[in-house]
Amino acid sequence: MRQWTPSSSSSSVQVLQGLIGLMGQREFETSLLSHLHPLVPAASYSIYQTGTGCDPTLFMSASRGIPDTTRACWDAYLSGPYLSDRTFEGASQANPSPLLCHITAPEVPAQHRARVYEAHGMAERVSIVQRQATSIFAINFYRHEHQRPFSEAQLSDFESLAPALLTLTQKQIELTRPRPARRNTAEWVSQLQQLEPALTPRELQICARLLTGMTQEGIALDLGLGLPTVKTYRNRAFARLGIHFKNELFALFAG
Repeated sequence: MRQWTPSSSSSSVQVLQGLIGLMGQREFETSLLSHLHPLVPAASYSIYQTGTGCDPTLFMSASRGIPDTTRACWDAYLSGPYLSDRTFEGASQANPSPLLCHITAPEVPAQHRARVYEAHGMAERVSIVQRQATSIFAINFYRHEHQRPFSEAQLSDFESLAPALLTLTQKQIELTRPRPARRNTAEWVSQLQQLEPALTPRELQICARLLTGMTQEGIALDLGLGLPTVKTYRNRAFARLGIHFKNELFALFAG
């Protein structure tokens, strides 16, 4: 595995012009690989955020020329490997600059390799990652086993377009990410009761406060509860709702 900081060259940025025309549209996600294919012939990609300061979130993913298993890969990643993933450790708080990472499947830790790479035919990854406070934002392009290894020329092309691609995808996420309507706690309680009548009063209180933007620590103070108790009720409520993370709670009301 190697990691390095991208250069400021912009010789390959022209390939992004077609994507700029798709900004704010859902076609951006499915068209990304096709637009980049002349320079980075990846068969799949994923854009996500993980870290101690956020719920793991898959923003975009797709495949080209093969069945799309990117969502299954994400689920496999969350089943355990992401908790011990150190392949992006160079993107530390001491180094906020974007970082390029190139890794082959044999270099990936065993559990991660077995559940994600080997299970889905992935052989190589090139990424650009950026530290965001206590989380990592990553854009990953994967070569699959039926493809030739990325060449040095292709890695150089990726290096030149990566900074612009980072800015472009982050703006696309900002434009298209679902946002729930603004409601007060009582209104959220009513909405939650309609969605899942089995939620208990305490579960309703905690989920409603999450939807207003409160942290778990803030909820504990507001309700006079211990933080572990808040987490317990949160987990029970999420189980009833069939979700695992806070961003999925917001997504339930995005419409």
